[in-house]
Amino acid sequence: MPPGFWTEVFVGGGVATIGAAVSAGLGVAALGRRVAPPGTIDIGPKLGLPRLPSRDVMLYSNAADRQARGFLRSLVTAIRSTTAR
Repeated sequence: MPPGFWTEVFVGGGVATIGAAVSAGLGVAALGRRVAPPGTIDIGPKLGLPRLPSRDVMLYSNAADRQARGFLRSLVTAIRSTTAR
């Protein structure tokens, strides 16, 4: 295969699935540091790849009951506390 080309060996349907494939050594994936599996390494600089851009997280809800709204407030607090680092 010519240089600069790749072969897809695995296509998954979620971050956990992709992380499992990366951990198993099946290839590389574009994952943020927060979701990269333990033990994996960032090879982007070695390969000359650009840094991944940051993204905003938006949460929209029409939760009507008090318990669901309380859960969503807790979720927002948890997300904010991890992104403030």
